[in-house]
Amino acid sequence: MGSLLDFFRSSIGKKVVMAVTGLALFGFVVAHMLGNLQVYFGPTKLDEYGAALRRVPALLWSARLGLLAAAALHVWAAWSLTLANRAARPVGYRQRQDHAATYASRTMRWSGVILLLFIVYHLLHFTTGQAHPQFVEGAVNHNFVTGFRVPWVSAFYVLAMLCLGLHMYHGVWSMMQTVGLSHPRYNHLRVAFATFIAALVVAGNISFPVAVLAGLVREAPRTAATAPAQAR
Repeated sequence: MGSLLDFFRSSIGKKVVMAVTGLALFGFVVAHMLGNLQVYFGPTKLDEYGAALRRVPALLWSARLGLLAAAALHVWAAWSLTLANRAARPVGYRQRQDHAATYASRTMRWSGVILLLFIVYHLLHFTTGQAHPQFVEGAVNHNFVTGFRVPWVSAFYVLAMLCLGLHMYHGVWSMMQTVGLSHPRYNHLRVAFATFIAALVVAGNISFPVAVLAGLVREAPRTAATAPAQAR
């Protein structure tokens, strides 16, 4: 147990924690985006998708708690590594030149902070409803459309997704390096994959508020028969 704790206290251990938790969060982000794409297949599809997820509450809440734990560990590892880097060099460079660093890597901390704030707001907006103007428990399509009809909400969502793209690009790239998938001959494939998956997720997620504001996605007429039981 002591050697395991020593490993997680080391910089290598913290990088492994970042890679593993990043992989879990990466998988969730992709699955979440694919699930929300069902909004383009009809106004009832998103409600059916939400109902399917709620059929096994224990599994749903286990996944939610697991993702929150992964996010907390990811933030802890990132903050610990940042403090360790600062302690290793308390005096900054007189002139810093980032020859190899990308814009995504240089903005990882800022994009991470914005994403952390966004996650809190996103949960209050679409999961618990405290930050939603017309939240109805269980009415996923209604909450989706009415939530994104607010321009500043959609603008914040777009900003967060751009930050997510930068964070995912560098995160996927560095995660593959951490687990040993790095070789000068194949690094261009690693860059291409990180670019593709980040661009795919950003484009898919940004399309949601844009489609709502453009009127391409609308709320289905609700009746007493189709409204969720909690709303009646």
